[in-house]
Amino acid sequence: MQVGVLLLGVNMALAAPLAAKPIKIVAFGDSLTAGFGVAPADAFPAQLERTLKARGHMVELINSGVSGDTAADGLDRFDWAIPDDAQAVILELGANDGLRGVDPKRTRATLDAILTQLKARKLPVLLTGMKALHNWGDAYAAEFDAMFADLAKAHGALLYPFFLDGVVLDPKLNQPDGLHPNAQGVAVIVDRIAPHVEQLLAKVSALP
Repeated sequence: MQVGVLLLGVNMALAAPLAAKPIKIVAFGDSLTAGFGVAPADAFPAQLERTLKARGHMVELINSGVSGDTAADGLDRFDWAIPDDAQAVILELGANDGLRGVDPKRTRATLDAILTQLKARKLPVLLTGMKALHNWGDAYAAEFDAMFADLAKAHGALLYPFFLDGVVLDPKLNQPDGLHPNAQGVAVIVDRIAPHVEQLLAKVSALP
């Protein structure tokens, strides 16, 4: 009887850490992910992790954002930006391409290459869209804005249409540069994107 109780206790002790192991999500992006101008605890991955935990999800968010990165820069660092134990990715790249007027065809091809590599690793992806400034012309903006939905559909990725939804152009939610959200703005982004990230978690849980 005592042996049986002992074995049960050992089994429970071994199972507990496995049951509590968080899902590791990599937030792969530029300054909007990295947390430019805000404290590390207020950056997008940190706030998102706290929100998801408050919703009952066991998660670990990895901040793989680098300020100033274009999509091409992200592709260049792909191998070390996405660790081997990653289980899902939030892909937030392209904003700097739009600011610099990079040819949307080039940005599309680069994001396509990143998504292809993520698919090869069987990692569920939430792709976040961006909108171009119209100083490059309406035709540029239309082509740029459309590519995110097209790429998500082509690769079977989840899509959050506009990362800065609810925040853009609101001075109360942005830093003085008008481009980067402040801590309050990041909180708005997290609140709006969280249901989409929960869909991402569901895709992870459904994997064999």
